[in-house]
Amino acid sequence: MNPIVVLGSGLAGYTVIRELRKLNRDIPITLVSRDSGDYYSKPMLSNAFAQHKDATNLVLNSATEMAKQLDIQLFTHTEVGAIHRADKKLETSVGTLHYDRLVLALGADPIRILLQGDAANEVMSVNDLADYAELREALNGVKSIAIMGGGLIGCEFANDWAAAGCAVTVIDPGAYPLASLMPEQAGTQLLQPLAQLGVTWRFGTSIQRMDKAATGYTLTLAGDSTLNADLVISAVGLRPRTQLANDAGLAINRGIVVDEQLRSNDASIFALGDCAEIQGKVQPFVLPIMHAGRALARVLNGEAAKVQFPAMPVVVKTPAHPVAVAPVARDAVGAWKELASGHGVKMGFFDGQNKMIGFVLTGEFAGERSEMTKLLAV
Repeated sequence: MNPIVVLGSGLAGYTVIRELRKLNRDIPITLVSRDSGDYYSKPMLSNAFAQHKDATNLVLNSATEMAKQLDIQLFTHTEVGAIHRADKKLETSVGTLHYDRLVLALGADPIRILLQGDAANEVMSVNDLADYAELREALNGVKSIAIMGGGLIGCEFANDWAAAGCAVTVIDPGAYPLASLMPEQAGTQLLQPLAQLGVTWRFGTSIQRMDKAATGYTLTLAGDSTLNADLVISAVGLRPRTQLANDAGLAINRGIVVDEQLRSNDASIFALGDCAEIQGKVQPFVLPIMHAGRALARVLNGEAAKVQFPAMPVVVKTPAHPVAVAPVARDAVGAWKELASGHGVKMGFFDGQNKMIGFVLTGEFAGERSEMTKLLAV
């Protein structure tokens, strides 16, 4: 009997395997990882520096420990070149692997912004443990950091590095932080607390050029203003890894298209996590991945299961000004309403039937996340 093969050793891959093992210890499972296969918490990457944690400190279980714990065959540092659907086999750097069913947990790649200048290719990004290890080494002696992007990851990095004593500049073409998650009234609440920590905000502009300077880099912004930084980090978002699936003829939109059973247009191939588009949505946060992993484990075990997503608020790790938000779809019809005033923002998004379908809590109200989530669930 050929095994279930899982491609990807991030949270999505390990979650579906762990959940399947709770249901069935006998199904053969093979995990193929392009990296070390060590298990770690990816959200910790954006707030580990101020805690003086290096990449080794972030590993919760080694690949060897995970393979033994889950009773799986594990191939690390292995690239997959092609999926042959008709023969149910994979071309890999360790040879041909056959599968009974295939789970794609491929993750996503950082979006690269095209820059001019002789140092344009020296922009760093942090998307996995290896990236973080490289960053930790690069941060030695660094006093100033420029971050491209004022979204969730950009704000978390800004808080972390400023708290560690670095001068941080956040550059974003938008008007305020976290603009894709919350209204301006809430987003602007982050400006002063992080500024007091050492963050400089540059909104309404973007980096056009990155050139080597005597020390660090000279950045030329739109409008020709310049600034210097010892290190430049891109945090402008992620793009689902879909090339392998696309080459195999699977349906692709923003991500690998799957139904409520996480099944692609090939009945033997499934996808979840950052690479998947589930019922028209790519949901890259931890809670959706956990729910999808549990549902897919049941499907792989032969049960009539389907993924159902409850209200899933997102916590933004900015201790200088805590934030919790239940995101609203960009095309949602309704309006934000203020629910309380104080040292922070408490707002709900209400649809045409006056039903609250989203919220944002900042500052002193961030601790009310559970209570507000229950209201959403109702």
